[in-house]
Amino acid sequence: MKGHNVDPQEWEIRCDLAAAYRLIAHFGMDDLIYTHLSARLPGKEHRFLLNPYGLMFDEITASSLVVVDPEGHAIEKEEESKINNAGFTIHSAVHMNRDDAQCVMHTHTTAGMAVAAQEQGLLPLNQMSMEFYGHVSYHDYEGIALDLDERDRLVNDLGRNDVMILKHHGLLTTGRTVAEAFYNMYYLEQACRIQLAATQGGQKITLPPEKVAEHTAAQFNQTASSKGQRPWAALRRMLDRTSPEYAS
Repeated sequence: MKGHNVDPQEWEIRCDLAAAYRLIAHFGMDDLIYTHLSARLPGKEHRFLLNPYGLMFDEITASSLVVVDPEGHAIEKEEESKINNAGFTIHSAVHMNRDDAQCVMHTHTTAGMAVAAQEQGLLPLNQMSMEFYGHVSYHDYEGIALDLDERDRLVNDLGRNDVMILKHHGLLTTGRTVAEAFYNMYYLEQACRIQLAATQGGQKITLPPEKVAEHTAAQFNQTASSKGQRPWAALRRMLDRTSPEYAS
């Protein structure tokens, strides 16, 4: 597949999603060949892009991404062996119920899974975590996400938030664009890393007043319409210099 053989809008989504896979690896948020990032394609068919199962995230290219239906089955039957159907349970739940969730990202990072195991969840310990204050959802662990009936419970727990902590499992973010979903994931991950560092420091931690946390979250929300666009453009430029094959 080459860019000129694909609808230009689809090709741009493919390039963005391939870039996101490379960046997840670059920032140490990947888990061998596991976890997924997905992006919805234009049209009424509810088609999504998913990584080919078995490739490392730093191997993903725009043309290697597989088109799947809402159940996670490859549109082209010869591509069926290239995807992990079970892994798409989480993504299909969100895509099928949230029209604004054009991109869904799920990670198994050490920091994310550690906070997902803490009873108090994400604390407003720093400016990064306060961006999400009052807008973090939680979903109880039910085992490996193989059962499709879990999708209703998962999407109900997510609600209208763009950030969710999957207890004893990991992190999930959504966005109206790949750029926005990546921005949410990057800073949710940073907030989890900071929380681990702070709680392991041997000193008593302090929390800001609730009004301050709410005010900070509202300040971040004022720029929500363009969330992540500037850093995304910079990150794409970095990949164009260092790993230009992502867009092939």
